[in-house]
Amino acid sequence: MPVALWALAIGGFGIGLTEFVILGLLPEVAADLGVTETVAGYLVSGYALSVAVGAIGLTLALSRADRKRALLGLMVLFVAGNLLSAVAPTYEAMLLGRVVAALCHGAFFGIGAVVAADLVPPSRRAGAISIMFAGLTVANVLGVPFGTFLGQAAGWRATFWAITAIGVVAFVGIALLVPARVGEGDGTSTARPGVRTELAAFRAPQVWFSVAVTVLGFGGMFGAFTYIAFTLTEVGGFTPGAVPWLLVLFGAGLFAGNLVGGRAADRDRGTTLLVLFAALAVVLAVFALTATSQVVTVVSLVLMGAFGFATVPGLQMRVMAYAEQAPTLASGANIAAFNVGNALGAWLGGLTIAAGLGFTSPLWAGAAMTLVGLVVLVVAVRAPGGERARGAHRATVATGATEAVVPGDTRTTVAAEDLASPVAPR
Repeated sequence: MPVALWALAIGGFGIGLTEFVILGLLPEVAADLGVTETVAGYLVSGYALSVAVGAIGLTLALSRADRKRALLGLMVLFVAGNLLSAVAPTYEAMLLGRVVAALCHGAFFGIGAVVAADLVPPSRRAGAISIMFAGLTVANVLGVPFGTFLGQAAGWRATFWAITAIGVVAFVGIALLVPARVGEGDGTSTARPGVRTELAAFRAPQVWFSVAVTVLGFGGMFGAFTYIAFTLTEVGGFTPGAVPWLLVLFGAGLFAGNLVGGRAADRDRGTTLLVLFAALAVVLAVFALTATSQVVTVVSLVLMGAFGFATVPGLQMRVMAYAEQAPTLASGANIAAFNVGNALGAWLGGLTIAAGLGFTSPLWAGAAMTLVGLVVLVVAVRAPGGERARGAHRATVATGATEAVVPGDTRTTVAAEDLASPVAPR
């Protein structure tokens, strides 16, 4: 894989830290800034809402910008937001810093996915996207625990100073390693899709299918994960001190699943997503049924992370492929969909607990969401323009050692959508 992908991964690592490390530092932040725990919690929800806004708004605003420069600008925004958080004298300043940092989140991953796909041949695009998202998964495995430890040992501001430094490293890496004009297609035209062209991509039903599947599938996993500490302690009988280490195992599943899922999606995106959604629904249901067994719980936790995050590269690649000539905004919208799914899953899981259904109920709610997502995905792949419908009509024409491929056949090495896409390799 090109070394430039690792510069994107460092940016993803810093963004992942910014999003999640605050969860372990809320008590310290609340005490230092003189607010209640509930008010401090707005630093989490405010960030999530700002991610969705930035994923659409900033991506659209940058639709005609040079993509490398756009990424560099977003990292400047990221550094500024975390620097403000590190020096924030008041709660309001801290919240503003969180919002500023969050605005770059969705746009960075949305534009970054297009850039990552442009750095490799068509047959390796989902794998390239998974490398970028690997930074986010590593943030969960290692960054969040160590960031929390640093904040508890040296003060919560030290963690945000460290994240600011990571942002600077990512900026330098992108500036030095990412090629100029990356993501501009084959270089034969300098024209860039405008706002109308980007918005026109949403006329394709398959783009909306992809966004809906992302909301349901990812929401199913994270809805269950939101209340996992209660499931582990109240049902599984684990001590509170064991929870961080169990979450490290969950993060390891995220990391492995992301990489394997990307490679599998490059071979056959449609089948990979169908299998992963079915497997995730089964794992969540088995987890709910066996949550009193600590051994099975550990295995289920790892598999939940693995199957859940293995869908990410394929889901991101799917929406980009069906957005055709203007994938950037659709890519950003799908990043927003991940966060909408997180919020929806957490809300549904909370409703089941409030209804007195117990701390395994979020797992059942997550399994139900995933099953609905699987149904939508089945409809999508068989609908006009979907993977199966289009693949059924493929035709190849031998021309020496090469083949011509009917548009949309994702089961071949090179698809026509890849040849026409603005993220096609040079």
